[in-house]
Amino acid sequence: MFKSHFSHHLGWFIYIQQRYYKFCDNWGGPQPPPTLSPEQGRGSECGVTFDFLRIRALKGDTGGQIMLSLLALAAIVVPILNLGVPESSPWHLSTYTVTLLGKYLTYALLAVAVDLVWGYLGILSLGHGAFFALGGYAMGMYLMRQIGDRGVYGNPELPDFMVFLNWSELPWFWYGFDRFWFAALMVVLVPGLLAFVFGWLAFRSRVTGAYLSIITQALTYALMLAFFRNEMGFGGNNGLTDFKDMLGFDLRSDGTRIGLFLASAAALALGYLACRFVVSSRLGRVAVAIRDAESRVRFLGYRVERVKLWIFSFSAALAGVAGALYVPQVGIINPGEFAPFNSIELVIWVAIGGRFTLYGAVLGAILVNYAKTYFTGVMPEAWLFALGGLFVLVTLFLPQGIVGLCARRRRSTTQPAEASA
Repeated sequence: MFKSHFSHHLGWFIYIQQRYYKFCDNWGGPQPPPTLSPEQGRGSECGVTFDFLRIRALKGDTGGQIMLSLLALAAIVVPILNLGVPESSPWHLSTYTVTLLGKYLTYALLAVAVDLVWGYLGILSLGHGAFFALGGYAMGMYLMRQIGDRGVYGNPELPDFMVFLNWSELPWFWYGFDRFWFAALMVVLVPGLLAFVFGWLAFRSRVTGAYLSIITQALTYALMLAFFRNEMGFGGNNGLTDFKDMLGFDLRSDGTRIGLFLASAAALALGYLACRFVVSSRLGRVAVAIRDAESRVRFLGYRVERVKLWIFSFSAALAGVAGALYVPQVGIINPGEFAPFNSIELVIWVAIGGRFTLYGAVLGAILVNYAKTYFTGVMPEAWLFALGGLFVLVTLFLPQGIVGLCARRRRSTTQPAEASA
């Protein structure tokens, strides 16, 4: 009996090891370090340069390379069309459009964060809207402190809503938000710490599947109810608004809007490269193995909880950065951003674009939000029905999203050509 059990486990071990090596061959497994020139390697203690990270992260990622190229092109063309082309010209790009494009880029970064945990780790998170909103509130608190005595009530210390509610002093958790570096730190730290604590409790208890999704949605709903309360000190139902400037730059000026657009583009590019580096590393391969066969990965001796916790926390921090860039462009943050439907909509973006690709999440976020902008102006009462119907159609007929459809058509056109040759 012992011999049969041993043979059974040994067989599973050999099978998983063979699948691992096959996966490494298909997706670019561990390679020997490249030979670096003195200009590339000098001053790097770890022997890793940006060029190496970039090549390693984008190896075999044609879609990601195209996406980053288009993003770089937009970062060049949009400022020229907005600031360099006269308003009378038909080629002029309005500041409203620039703001709209910047908002789409923050949504794209948020979708990449969701795809990282859903597509590669198998965690269907319905709580990333909360991490997005927390990052937005952290930036909103900084922007409120920058108003100073230019508010409606002229109080240099207290925001207007606190004066209206007869608050006598600034709450302790508002201290430090008059400094940008502190606010930027909180943008990453608060969502990351919340995800770390939540994940540590959930993953140690081995909560998975639909149960984990429900718990993440409950977390989002609880935060929404809490932020609606005036005594919480975050503006209650109205939230935080009436922002004036950021780092001394007027938020209403065209130049500042272009700067926020470029910052959103840079954040999306860096966030995408960081996620690509994660998924192309050994950690990413283990994450995919956890998604496909978690119990077998445990049998091999991996600490599954640690892998889940690290990637989940990193994804939450990315969502916080997206929220921080979103707030100064739209000019408001309120508890409505915590609404559970927002987190569900994020999943729809990723599903439509194509999960397990990262660039598919970018495509889905931009396309769906562009359609939302258009159809809510043409037929606002029908948009939610159209979005739900689109999600059902994609789930039934395009399980791999738009990216999967394009890949399938490309294979169907290349195979007959190869057969005829």
